[in-house]
Amino acid sequence: MLEDHPTAASAASWPAAYPKGYAVVDVETTGLSRDDRIISAAVYRLDARGDVEDHWYTLVNPQRDPGPVWIHGLTADVLTAAPLFPDIAEEFAARLDDRVLVAHNAVFDWSMIAREYARAQRTAPVRQRLCTIALSKELGLPLPNHKLESLAAHFGVIQEHAHNALDDARVLAEAFRPSLRTAAAGNVRLPLLECRPLTEWSEGSVPRQPGSSSYRGGGGGGGTWRASRKRPSCPYPNPGRYEPGKQLKQGMRVAFSGDTSVDRELLEDRAVEAGLHVATSLSRLTSLLVTNDPDSYTSKVVKAKQFGTPVMDEAAFGQLLQDVTPADGA
Repeated sequence: MLEDHPTAASAASWPAAYPKGYAVVDVETTGLSRDDRIISAAVYRLDARGDVEDHWYTLVNPQRDPGPVWIHGLTADVLTAAPLFPDIAEEFAARLDDRVLVAHNAVFDWSMIAREYARAQRTAPVRQRLCTIALSKELGLPLPNHKLESLAAHFGVIQEHAHNALDDARVLAEAFRPSLRTAAAGNVRLPLLECRPLTEWSEGSVPRQPGSSSYRGGGGGGGTWRASRKRPSCPYPNPGRYEPGKQLKQGMRVAFSGDTSVDRELLEDRAVEAGLHVATSLSRLTSLLVTNDPDSYTSKVVKAKQFGTPVMDEAAFGQLLQDVTPADGA
């Protein structure tokens, strides 16, 4: 039960910069790839201080095999009669409209939602997202790991049906409320990230073959996010490490780590177009690491600290991309 637990933030002034409302979201999917589909979605709408306004849940026909049924429990027979995503897109959008999307590992939920809206030739009305993993780090919560069950246990929330979108959204809403109020009491900066709609979906390719009777032809259509391709090697020599306060220079080796506001491939494309070398790993030759979470323990962040590699966030990197210094002799 979502009960009211007053904190210091209840009596103190609420941070004026905090959002005016939240949509706590969980989606279950056919898998984790870019062409996988949503099979169920749940939204708990919360007001500015985390109080629940209402909740909503729906099944979605993915028009293909439902994937790991042993995890989410949704069989082909159950999903055959469910609405297609375009059929629920308007109602889903109404639940998200003018709110910050809150999710556990929010980049995944947002990416799946954004791709479904792109397929439906619509745009999800979400401008910012908040990841409860990032918030727990910001608050320094003593969690053994970053699983939802660990966050729930920390706040005494009972999880009744893991990997059920409605129950996962409820659990997250219950855990988010005390997190939000703790943050407000300490005037902690919320780790908000920008949500940009995906626009690179194009029709015309052969869709993945359905594996069961849950597939329904017609409305889905075939398509692809982008052609599979290997980027050409950077034509410019590596000028060395980035020096804070200066411009980027063509040929610099740039690595990315963690959640980004812009879809990762699009961000990498912009870097390549500017004449930078996108590195998939981090070494002593890496010029710069771009991450929105410099305190994380990803292998790239750890190596950057060991090697003394400069680190900057996505927003600063985006600004520098607008004016990259040409390589010597270019």
